[in-house]
Amino acid sequence: MNPFQRALECAAPAPSAMAVRDRFLDVMRRFPATVTVVTSGLPEGEHGMTVTAVTSVSMEPPALAICLNSTSWLHEILLKQPEFAVNVLAAGQQEVASAFAGKVPPAERFQHPDWTHHTTGVRVLQGAHARIVCRRVAAVPFGTHTLFIGEVLDATHNEGTEPLLYENARYCVSRPAA
Repeated sequence: MNPFQRALECAAPAPSAMAVRDRFLDVMRRFPATVTVVTSGLPEGEHGMTVTAVTSVSMEPPALAICLNSTSWLHEILLKQPEFAVNVLAAGQQEVASAFAGKVPPAERFQHPDWTHHTTGVRVLQGAHARIVCRRVAAVPFGTHTLFIGEVLDATHNEGTEPLLYENARYCVSRPAA
């Protein structure tokens, strides 16, 4: 018996698909993420929702990706409307995050005076840590979600703010390592 075969005999049995899913969910809950509100709209109305699955994709051309559940209203909008904004929330904007996570009806979410329209027509939050306006260039479905890739049209940030983070079902902020 060779060493590889011996290692296979000693290996623990593979966990079930449900066990892997549960472990993955537990790990991802503890994966700190920046809190954003992604906004877009159609002639019949604007919409936004809290999203933590956002990442940069490319610097040439500048692009980012957001990941949305395929059952969400914003998902349907982004399949029809190419422009969207990623508003990176600042520390202290937990109420905005909660409102766009479903605690406030969609028709009432943009009532705060800090929401303005970008020249593309999408809503941006002036008090946010950062605002990135994009045009969808790809939509890649996978499992229960779709990865929307957006080419960056505009990007701004507010000096002196800290980003709002979410980890293990709570809002938090980063602190420099010692």
